Amino acid sequence: MGLKGNYTAHIAVAASAVAISLAAWGATALTGTEAAARAGAGSQGAGPEERTKGPESGPPPVSKVRMPQGIAHAAEAGGKAVNITIDDGPDPQWTPKVLDVLKQHNVKAVFCMVGPRAKEFPDLVKRVVADGHRLCDHTTSHDTAMDKKSVAYQKQQILDAKRMIEDAAGGAKVEYYRAPGGAFTPDSRRIAAEAGMRPLGWNVDTKDFEKPGTGAIVGTVKHELSNGPTILFHDGGGDRGQTVEALKQVLPWLKEQGRPFSFPVRTAP
Repeated sequence: MGLKGNYTAHIAVAASAVAISLAAWGATALTGTEAAARAGAGSQGAGPEERTKGPESGPPPVSKVRMPQGIAHAAEAGGKAVNITIDDGPDPQWTPKVLDVLKQHNVKAVFCMVGPRAKEFPDLVKRVVADGHRLCDHTTSHDTAMDKKSVAYQKQQILDAKRMIEDAAGGAKVEYYRAPGGAFTPDSRRIAAEAGMRPLGWNVDTKDFEKPGTGAIVGTVKHELSNGPTILFHDGGGDRGQTVEALKQVLPWLKEQGRPFSFPVRTAP
């Protein structure tokens, strides 16, 4: 081979080496993007609207429209609108009282239900739907440590509860998923989203489950509303008399502040 041939061969080898290096760099960059997406996806409960930065695991199911996996906090109506969310029911004593207060003030809310409770009290689930409220999956066991459990366990908790709630509702769809205690994981958010449910957080935790007194519950809402629009109350898990009385004060106060009522977002911002 002459000088020209040697030169041409040398160029070909060099080009091949560069192509291999670029392919290796691209694979590393993709892996890094996936890792970053997972590391940044663990927002729990309150916080700014989360945006998923990259793929998690596996392709989207072909037969289902996927919800965003980011944890929702914003209101659909935007502006100064607020979202009322009610957890841990339904309860035969307290859910009807909460519904009565909401109806009195023409306020719609999201009810985050525990699967077996919904199965036990289907008439209450149907009343929630008939009154124009939305449904949310709050798992079957309300396990606040489920973020430390296996993916199979998380999937069973989420999907079994969704089925129980929808069966009790007579066909109405569960539109949100809220992890007990904010124990979200990338996998639980993915499982919920693939089932058509938007992961739902909160901005104001009234701590009403601790029964601190009606005044304290109302004060928490007033002092922490600047954190964001989604407010957390409870209709299950114990005596919710203070919650009912607090709602009677909070709902008209919010209206006086020019804060309309909305539902949490389901679509990507």
